[in-house]
Amino acid sequence: MASYDVIVIGSGPGGYVAAIRCAQLGLKTACVEGRETLGGTCLNVGCIPSKALLHASHQLHEAEHNFAKMGLKGKSPSVDWKQMLAYKDDVIGQNTKGIEFLFKKNKIDWLKGWGAIPEAGKVKVGDEVHEAKSIIVATGSEASSLPGIEVDEKIVVTSTGALELPKIPKKMVVIGAGVIGLELGSVYARLGTEVTVVEYLDAITPGMDGEVQKTFKRLLEKQGLSFVMGAAVQSVETMKTKAKVHYKLRKDDSDATLDADVVLVATGRRPYTDGLGLDALGVEMTERGQIKTDAQWRTNVPGIYAIGDAIAGPMLAHKAEDEGMAAAEVIAGKHGHVNYGVIPGVIYTHPEVANVGHTEEELKEAGRAYKAGKFSFMGNGRAKANFAADGFVKILADKETDRILGAHIIGPMAGDLIHEICVAMEFGASAEDVALTCHAHPTYSEAVREAALACGDGAIHS
Repeated sequence: MASYDVIVIGSGPGGYVAAIRCAQLGLKTACVEGRETLGGTCLNVGCIPSKALLHASHQLHEAEHNFAKMGLKGKSPSVDWKQMLAYKDDVIGQNTKGIEFLFKKNKIDWLKGWGAIPEAGKVKVGDEVHEAKSIIVATGSEASSLPGIEVDEKIVVTSTGALELPKIPKKMVVIGAGVIGLELGSVYARLGTEVTVVEYLDAITPGMDGEVQKTFKRLLEKQGLSFVMGAAVQSVETMKTKAKVHYKLRKDDSDATLDADVVLVATGRRPYTDGLGLDALGVEMTERGQIKTDAQWRTNVPGIYAIGDAIAGPMLAHKAEDEGMAAAEVIAGKHGHVNYGVIPGVIYTHPEVANVGHTEEELKEAGRAYKAGKFSFMGNGRAKANFAADGFVKILADKETDRILGAHIIGPMAGDLIHEICVAMEFGASAEDVALTCHAHPTYSEAVREAALACGDGAIHS
């Protein structure tokens, strides 16, 4: 029986970061992982492989639509799907091996297998029981489906199956207009698939800024995605190589069907805590099946902590990483902190969509006096030169103090541009602080400055 200061269960972004931070803080650390590779959902079947396919398919789109305009003449590339998947797998391999290297460097033991907690202070992996003063549960989440839909990962797939389809389908129906559905839907639309997105609500990307939602949907439609909004999917019927999606329109209860070669179920994710033995330990859970934690990521059972998708909050890799570092600090007797008000969200379509802080809708509902500064990428020289002038930057600031309350970007490199606002918000900056900061020309980031200027006397280039 091996004895550790900390055992982390799960090696996704939350778990492996927590393990490394624990080791850096001088704690003897092990990490339990049942997959053949480290990195969890994100690196193996989530964020990283989907970004590889988004990148590859965007290059194809550029070749087909924009190369000739720049004087790059010639035949558009044909798609070698097997090679594209091999490129994606290579990217995964490089990243997962990188974590293995970091574990060795930080002297973290990888306990291979699936973990369970037979009692506080003990973690069972296979037939072996290990002792730990503290245990961090970082088991992440799994795709959730709807009643009447059976996933086989061949015709009816989750994001996992969608990343390794044997061939590019002619027709795909995506159930759910959230981040995963729109990212993977846009990959296949660029590769020539006829993509229809079926969404229960009346707007895509629920919870996002309303103006962004409308612009985003319009741009995706321009790229060839079709949308059926306000539709409740009743069932998916599978034949040998095809599927039929049956849905009801909420406005009039009328029935309709859609044919597809592949149906992607992208209706969200749920915490994955099966087999840990939390019930027997008496670990408190929320109504939504999440592990209940306090402000220090402690469960009600002493010595057991939980982070990431297994607990409340947005299911984002970077939120899990922050919690992993903070929980490690708490275990080491330091002060761990996560500012939940400044966690950015990004959708990696083209254009990208990014947000941080409050939406206008939230501020209106709370009755807060605010001002909005907006700037279109049409007024940005770099964006125009790069065929990326769709979209805008919107900054929301307190009407009295000018303190930044949120930002919403749809446009080129939005996922990178948002971090200027994240840093500003961490420092309690005003929109004027951003407006007075010199931004290099010509860059996309000038659009952020212009939006900040629009919170004051007005943008220069609009």
